[in-house]
Amino acid sequence: MPICMNRRQIISGMASAGVLLGGPVRHAFAQARVQVDQGNVAPLPVAIPNFVAGSPSDGEVSTGGAQVITNNLKRSGLFAPIDQAAYIEKITNIDVPPQFANWKTINAQALVTGRMTRQGDGRLKAEFRLWDVATGQQLAGQQYFTSPEYWRRIAHIISDQIYERLTGEKGYFDSRVVFVDESGAAQHRVKRLALMDQDGANVRYLTRGADLVITPRFSPSTQEITYMEFGQGEPRVYLFNVETGQREIVGNFPGMSFSPRFSPDGQRIIMSLQQGGNSNLFVMDLRSKSTTRLTDTPAIDTSPSYSPDGGRICFESDRGGKPQIYVMPAAGGAAQRISFGEGTYSTPVWSPRGDYIAFTKQGGGQFSIGIIKPDGSGERILTSGFHNEGPTFAPNGRVLMFFRDPGGNSGPSLYTIDVSGRNELKVPTPGFASDPAWSPLLS
Repeated sequence: MPICMNRRQIISGMASAGVLLGGPVRHAFAQARVQVDQGNVAPLPVAIPNFVAGSPSDGEVSTGGAQVITNNLKRSGLFAPIDQAAYIEKITNIDVPPQFANWKTINAQALVTGRMTRQGDGRLKAEFRLWDVATGQQLAGQQYFTSPEYWRRIAHIISDQIYERLTGEKGYFDSRVVFVDESGAAQHRVKRLALMDQDGANVRYLTRGADLVITPRFSPSTQEITYMEFGQGEPRVYLFNVETGQREIVGNFPGMSFSPRFSPDGQRIIMSLQQGGNSNLFVMDLRSKSTTRLTDTPAIDTSPSYSPDGGRICFESDRGGKPQIYVMPAAGGAAQRISFGEGTYSTPVWSPRGDYIAFTKQGGGQFSIGIIKPDGSGERILTSGFHNEGPTFAPNGRVLMFFRDPGGNSGPSLYTIDVSGRNELKVPTPGFASDPAWSPLLS
């Protein structure tokens, strides 16, 4: 089975009309809505009963699907799932409207009902409905047919629909994270590329650990990863196809290469190449393999990242004396410094929304993760610690993932935090983990 399949491959049919009750879905928001544009977000109380099982054999996926949705919404920090022990009504038939008074009593503002049924042809039919408890109106409804092994994926897709309907923003749950898995003693740590669902489930290892791997990055347009590998001789930049497991060398470059990252259209890779005591930015066209130099300074320019429209890049440079963040046209040209705080700035990455650039800031014995607007205004520190590094944005730009290494005999772990600075959470991984990169939404 492929490591990753797109949405069309896993969903063999989907329709909404067959699961709607009481007329069309309302497009106007009612009482159940999360105001995410405010600094202090009050999580929305939501009830998510176990999905109804079409047969006794469907019980595991029915319960598991509801639990995945509950965990997704809870970890977002925008929703407060109500403990099932408080439920008054037991949902046994999702084709009958719930008794909304029972859900108002426990202060639920939104209610999710669903059903998982194994079909005669072996496929799994997954259905859900999202209800506004105050008005008794159905806000969303959908049904899906898929192979049973993709039940978790369907739960993530449903989570995204609920998130979008109640916040007005795209969700980010049907996505994956590539990271560097680390095992062994600190002095002899084995590093392997690993891939997992955004919630830490379904971990797969992409490399065997024979050679050092760093800086994995997803293509914005395909399920491809670019990364660096230090084997025999010079480090090499690779492309890895997540679906097929095939990899190819992007190119052998004289000297050291650093921080490869895709352009928004997936057709180019931008990176930093070392030449003597300095390094500059270069872009390679993946079709023609031609390389274009973008900067030419007696400094260290590295960690480039494209804006979502592909028109600009942000990068780290010490051309002013110490590492700071700069922005320049993607084709090269004059660069504008945008960071002016105390300490040093590194690992800039542009948000998928285009509104912020995330960074690592070092100073005063602390490593901080922060965000700044592309014009240099609005700098905010989200979290600080002994060693925080490597921010990466969720596909909707709402959440950041990064890694923290406390030092000593312990190792790094992954964390998420909202762009407001709220809701810092550890991400479960099998062992030590660093250098995460979030995929786009799976299409």
